[in-house]
Amino acid sequence: MSDIKSPSRYTITAALPYTNGPIHIGHLAGVYVPADIYARYLRSIGKDVAFVCGSDEHGVAISMKAKKEDVTPKDIIDKYHAIIKQSFMDFGITFDNYSRTSAPVHHKTASDFFTTLYKKGDFIEETTAQLYDEEAQQFLADRFVIGTCPKCGNEEAYGDQCENCGSSLNATDLINPKSTITGTVPTTKETKHWFLPLDRYEDFLKDWILKGHKDDWKPNVYGQCKSWIDGGLEPRAVTRDLDWGIPVPVEGGEGKVLYVWFDAPIGYISSTKEWAAREGKDWEPYWKDKDTKLVHFIGKDNIVFHCIIFPSMLKAEGSYILPENVPANEFLNLEGNKLSTSKNWAVWLHEYLVDFPEMQDSLRYTLTANAPETKDNDFTWKDFQARNNNELVAILGNFINRVVVLTNKYYDGKIPATGSLTNVDAETLEQLSKYPEIISTSIERYRFREAGQELMNLARLGNKYLADEEPWKVIKVDEERVKTIMNVALQIAAGLAVLSEPFLPFTSNKLKNILNLSSMGTERSQSLNWNDVSNKEALLKPEHQINKGELLFRKIEDAEIQTQLDKLEATKKANENENKQVMPQKDIITFDDFSKLDMRVGTIIEAEKMAKAKKLLVLKVDTGLDVRTIVSGIAESFKPEEIVGKKVTVLVNLAPRALRGVDSEGMILMTENADGKLVFVNPDEDGVSNGLTIN
Repeated sequence: MSDIKSPSRYTITAALPYTNGPIHIGHLAGVYVPADIYARYLRSIGKDVAFVCGSDEHGVAISMKAKKEDVTPKDIIDKYHAIIKQSFMDFGITFDNYSRTSAPVHHKTASDFFTTLYKKGDFIEETTAQLYDEEAQQFLADRFVIGTCPKCGNEEAYGDQCENCGSSLNATDLINPKSTITGTVPTTKETKHWFLPLDRYEDFLKDWILKGHKDDWKPNVYGQCKSWIDGGLEPRAVTRDLDWGIPVPVEGGEGKVLYVWFDAPIGYISSTKEWAAREGKDWEPYWKDKDTKLVHFIGKDNIVFHCIIFPSMLKAEGSYILPENVPANEFLNLEGNKLSTSKNWAVWLHEYLVDFPEMQDSLRYTLTANAPETKDNDFTWKDFQARNNNELVAILGNFINRVVVLTNKYYDGKIPATGSLTNVDAETLEQLSKYPEIISTSIERYRFREAGQELMNLARLGNKYLADEEPWKVIKVDEERVKTIMNVALQIAAGLAVLSEPFLPFTSNKLKNILNLSSMGTERSQSLNWNDVSNKEALLKPEHQINKGELLFRKIEDAEIQTQLDKLEATKKANENENKQVMPQKDIITFDDFSKLDMRVGTIIEAEKMAKAKKLLVLKVDTGLDVRTIVSGIAESFKPEEIVGKKVTVLVNLAPRALRGVDSEGMILMTENADGKLVFVNPDEDGVSNGLTIN
């Protein structure tokens, strides 16, 4: 449990995305939206925050992408760094600094960190046998090797991890390894590397995590750490034989680079340095002051690196603080299947905004409401539509629209003064004042789904209040009472404008503009802050002028959702076709073997389903020689009436065979199209008559 009761500052990191592809909804849901909610919330309560991230531009994934596309690694990182950075900006992710690990400040920071540990004798230097591709003339880093996992039998395990069972591996552990560069079987060759002896830090990790964070870390994070520590930690290489990355800065490191897992988390430090230099601040308190709270936002695949390896590095260096929490999320699936960059099974952020322009908050809200905080969750387009239409439009949007329209209609947009408050009025305002603490409690426990739903509950409170008090009816009999009703409703609207900002930043800005909050300036601030919702007697004062309304959200139609589903279905078909294996060639036959086959043009003249048989049709076929019965397993692809009169190719000298009591006297030639549907191999040319032979 943390000893920091009220931190002087917060350092918030979000996992550095690989620049080998764009950002999709899984990244947003797992890491960046929760991190942004947390950072925005802390700023809104006046905290000193450094929220940092950057592009992870080294490692094998980049090299593999470059080789595949026949370009340089720099071409890859420049392309995707720009796309990723723009996506974060488009979705309102408020990094104080978004850097990149190719930046000079990062190269220096990572090199200095390695050199410090090297000089202190914290590394083990070993010469070991590594896999080597003789054809490519290079050592094979983890992701350049594929083979069978020794633990689960998955034949497509990588040299560092099996994505099927999640086991951490060494490339030399793989059964039947193969180079992904040339496809050849690698040999082994000796090479020197430096290792971080994680086993030296077992006692520290047991005390810090297993004792110190048993009660405040998420069970999935704590459980994975415990499993690793209980299984016994081993030295882990911090260098690799690659030509893309940060050169190993010591004698004997020629031709080697820092392993990406070592260099990437140091990217948080270098990004903070970059931010501090730009802002005229000192970076060190954000990483070295015990009154700073450090929080890492990551996905579950990065737990080990952020909870065991990086803290061991920081501990070894000696001057850095350790993370107070690592609230890792599980994975988000898409329509029941695992998100996959390589298979294009994803909703890409830059593409989403083409189809749903200016609807960032609809996606942010859905991803928060369905966040994989404790288990893997599923994003479906139907759920996205329902969240948008039934919650954002029907609850939050509806409440604000009614309040603004009625205020402009009754009072020309000026806030009316309250008269005497009824018990319902007082209770409603009391409930409003409690919501900042309710939502804060959820956010500070990293329960962002819960926090988002509490925000929607505040909108529900407003809707219920209006529905119960019915100002549109009361105006006819008691105008003074309506002034109080509308004042109370407007206070809720102002509360929503403030409290929605971490979750729905674009909507919050719209709502603040509608309520004209920016013109309510005080000496301290030009707008309301989080604590004002609890502490101020009135968020909107009488006679304050609001603006005309605009719809905060629009309804999403069924046709729009169907378009997205069709797009995914096309992706699925394309993947199936790409993965479909062509049947291997059969044994060689002679011309004499082929000449024994008697294939003729025929016409189906009758067709009916075979009783109690799901797949079989009984056909009468005019072969030109005779009319014969043929039983064919095509009932799932064709209705009988569809194929009467169809010209077909028939193998007529096949020995008769009894199928469910019916003698079948031949075979009709069929194949499958790209969609897996049966099609006839048939003679389409005019003038081809029954009985003609196929040569």
